[in-house]
Amino acid sequence: MIATSPIDKGRARRNFERAARDYDSVAVLQREIADRMLERLNYVRLQPQRILDLGTGTGYAIDALQRRYRGAQVIALDFAHTMLMHARRRGRWMRRPLCVCADAESLPLADGCVDLVVSSATFQWCNDLTQTFGECLRVLRPGGLFMFTTFGPDTLGELREAWSQVDTHSHVSPFLDMHDIGDTLVRARFADPVMDAERLTLTYARMHDLMHDLKTLGARNATEQRPRTLTGRARIAALEAAYETHRTDGRLPASYEVVYGHAWVPLQKPLADGVAIPLSALGGRRRT
Repeated sequence: MIATSPIDKGRARRNFERAARDYDSVAVLQREIADRMLERLNYVRLQPQRILDLGTGTGYAIDALQRRYRGAQVIALDFAHTMLMHARRRGRWMRRPLCVCADAESLPLADGCVDLVVSSATFQWCNDLTQTFGECLRVLRPGGLFMFTTFGPDTLGELREAWSQVDTHSHVSPFLDMHDIGDTLVRARFADPVMDAERLTLTYARMHDLMHDLKTLGARNATEQRPRTLTGRARIAALEAAYETHRTDGRLPASYEVVYGHAWVPLQKPLADGVAIPLSALGGRRRT
């Protein structure tokens, strides 16, 4: 089992609950990543009837999914209720998404009930990726597609390095390596996994602006090992001084290693004892 350094789910949920109102005002990178993920659907032949947008946030991907798949129902799932209050307004009034408030590691959905699962920038908030991928496999029909993005270990490397000059506490969330994520897909019994990554960089005039964006996004420190006291002015000054060593061409970089992945559900779903269930017995559909 692969698990990240533990995330305090209660803390993470509260962060996103508070962030929902202003999230879209600063989610430039998150929208770009989602767009790049959805563009990859151009290269697959799939006509889903039901789609799960896992970790939907404010529901940015819903409109694009409904335009692409006009007959499909979209289920928008997130663990932050106030995020879902925004997502529920997406789509046209006759085609609003079905909103479900739940954790990605334990989906309250029936086996084989969706044809496509998309998830952008969500899995870094999961403690047990094996469990999470297993849940995605369970709710997908045979022949279904799983497509996602997340962040790799080089994400916010400048901030992590700057904090390391100040103290030894955990200040930046942990991120899994792309190859470990791919291995987890295989262990979860997905077929034909494809993984790749790219580096995107945002730049800021001041470190304060970066910290403001992270707070507004809800991407605040939610690790179990985070410091439980307020950060004093002296430590903030030390952090700013350490981050200044990364300034290039008058700007401070914030790097993100963006990991993309997709995999298919086998046309015969294997059971734990190795017996395969025929596709026809589950009412699944083949890809064409």
